[in-house]
Amino acid sequence: MSNAIATISQDIYGTRDSFASVLTDRTLNFEREAGFAIQTISGSDYATGIALKNRQSVVNAVTNIAAIGISLNPAKKQAYLVPRDGRICLDISYMGLMDLAMSTGAIRWAQAELVYSSDTFALNGFDKPPTHSCNPFSKDRGEVVGVYVVVKTADGDYLTETMSIDEVNAIRDRSSAWKAWINKKASCPWVTDPGEMAKKTCVKRAYKYWPKTERLEQAIHHLNTDGGEGLQFSDKPQHDAEMAQRWIDQVVRAESQDALKQTWQAALAETRQAKDMAAYNQIKAAVANRKQELDAFEEKTLEGDAA
Repeated sequence: MSNAIATISQDIYGTRDSFASVLTDRTLNFEREAGFAIQTISGSDYATGIALKNRQSVVNAVTNIAAIGISLNPAKKQAYLVPRDGRICLDISYMGLMDLAMSTGAIRWAQAELVYSSDTFALNGFDKPPTHSCNPFSKDRGEVVGVYVVVKTADGDYLTETMSIDEVNAIRDRSSAWKAWINKKASCPWVTDPGEMAKKTCVKRAYKYWPKTERLEQAIHHLNTDGGEGLQFSDKPQHDAEMAQRWIDQVVRAESQDALKQTWQAALAETRQAKDMAAYNQIKAAVANRKQELDAFEEKTLEGDAA
């Protein structure tokens, strides 16, 4: 296999210029990523054979590392090179997707977890993290009933997305990778790592509500096309401008801090149900502005009373 590895190594190092031309994250080092790629492919005779039969797929995969800005460093667990459908593909983990969002400043942190039947799980409001209680050392937490991802935005807000296991499996059943398993018994991540894929599915739906980042959009597009996952969601968040303006008008008319708080809580409930982040952000800005006005008015009133 030494000649095969030499050929693959030559192909990978031949991408140096194209790697540099599309690089989106300057912290990525070509030499290190090339080394990780060679190590991954050479670690499996099957992967080596696929790489030799489809050498262009190796070139494409390594170039995509630079274009998306993700690392093959096994310690980070962000991305992997995997043989699939007769080619070498760049596969991005759910942790890689969350790291992309964090590295661009769209969110401060993110966490995705599976929920089992013996766990206790509760949502605590639109802008608060959920409560998830479990015994992580239990040998039997029951079957997986759902998955969630919670993030903290740059503004300090919490956003939570949940999916039942039935919703996850419905998405899985539509993916080309799962269909290949059903029809041809071609192994795929849905078979080998169902928990990780459930988390990734939830992240891919949740990101629609996060502040936008081009690199994350590109990564998910890659997974849905070149990655063969095909996890497209039709339930994109819609913005209800009339709802937003209605609540903003009520915020402006609030004459006390208590009235403002009650209005904000009611607005949160409706925007959460509608999953309208644009409306949420607009109303939140109006609340912050009105709070400053009320604070200034109360301070001026106190100064007048003191005089």
